[in-house]
Amino acid sequence: MKVLLVVYDNDSYVCWFPQGLGYIASILLKEGYEVEVYNQDIHHYPDEHLTDFLNKNHFDVIAVSVIAGYYQYRKLLSLSKAINTARDRPFYMIGGHGPAPDPAHFFKKTGADVIVIGEGEDTIKELFACLGSGQSLKDVKGLAYQSDGQMVMNERRDLIKDVDSIPWPAYDLFPIDHYKLLRMPNCSSRDFVMPVLSGRGCTFKCNFCYRMDKGFRPRSNESIIDEIKYLKKEFGITYIAFSDELLMSSVSRTVSLCEAFLKADLNVKWDCNGRLNYARPDMLKVMKRSGCVFINYGIEAVDDQVLKNMNKHLTVEMIIKGIEATLKESISPGFNVIWGNLGDNLDTLNKGVEFLLKYDDSVQLRNIRPVTPYPGCELYDIAIERGLVKDIEDFYENKHVNSDLLAVNFTDLSDKEFHKALYDANKRLLNNYFDKKKASYIKQSYDLYVGGNTNFRGFRHT
Repeated sequence: MKVLLVVYDNDSYVCWFPQGLGYIASILLKEGYEVEVYNQDIHHYPDEHLTDFLNKNHFDVIAVSVIAGYYQYRKLLSLSKAINTARDRPFYMIGGHGPAPDPAHFFKKTGADVIVIGEGEDTIKELFACLGSGQSLKDVKGLAYQSDGQMVMNERRDLIKDVDSIPWPAYDLFPIDHYKLLRMPNCSSRDFVMPVLSGRGCTFKCNFCYRMDKGFRPRSNESIIDEIKYLKKEFGITYIAFSDELLMSSVSRTVSLCEAFLKADLNVKWDCNGRLNYARPDMLKVMKRSGCVFINYGIEAVDDQVLKNMNKHLTVEMIIKGIEATLKESISPGFNVIWGNLGDNLDTLNKGVEFLLKYDDSVQLRNIRPVTPYPGCELYDIAIERGLVKDIEDFYENKHVNSDLLAVNFTDLSDKEFHKALYDANKRLLNNYFDKKKASYIKQSYDLYVGGNTNFRGFRHT
């Protein structure tokens, strides 16, 4: 069978490597199928181009994977129209966090033939075997499909326990020379960047998180190091962006991985997603020595009651201690703060702003965004119970129109008051960021013209 994997255009100039499809491609190649990648993301093809491409080239199966964002949802609908319009339409499968919580809605809106629920590596092996033999799909776990106009929801598949058994993404199928130009915090103009997964899942369950898989399954240190060595050798990668939800799943695991990096003499920069309750000085020191330059923290709120409502398992004291310890080791922290969760008000918003102003190191432009109760998360269920959202169609078609605007208002403010407060807060943060940038440029000019700095090579945007 011949398979086309579609990487949708996410409106970025340099795009994030599509790891999920990379893993699926690797599995399909290992099973002996012919796989091609359609890079709409890089070429910015209009959706009609996909229809024309399908009309000119035969494929047995086409696949698209999306997360739960408003843009991704609408992009999936437009891509589905392009696919369904093709004269020789392939068997159409979709997957990802977006369709998983309510596949019936996504069948209705996309016309897809099957939806993969959860991890896809084992599911697609069984799915494709059935497609090749003409067998029924009724026994394929982790799958929803349409039969005689009705949706059939099969039993959920257990998570893959041994994540080291999953083949690396099929890097050779993708234009890595483009993807490695991705810019991340504290990378230099000479760095080449690639994302890598150090594990799957998360040990926590925040009330706004739509990821449905439970627990954390780490890869072995050896497997991670082997993949990094491969990326260095084959593509000249010098910076690894660990993209899993939580590399810092525990102090012992993080220290073990860092010590393995040092022993292997990897000599790469890297960043990761982290937890502030684990941000201890001794651990941060070994992270720094092993190449860590940035830790993206999910702070989310700077108020103990709101943090408790979120199930964050954090306190303001933990957050402050962790951020100060991170900055002390010259590792840049990522400051992710959202507003509008249960218990949020104008006072908690101001606490977030004051925190960001105090600890900002100007490595990233940060703003505060409204919380979004994506289908599949606890907060979405609360919104349904309170009558704030009717159903998933109401959420995607009427409520979730932009990630920076309210989808559901859990506060006592009106929507207009909420957005005005968010504007005022972000105006302060924007002024702070650009004031610091302006001061930096003026200092560079002074060092050049007054101090005679001969190393100056012009103001650069990247």
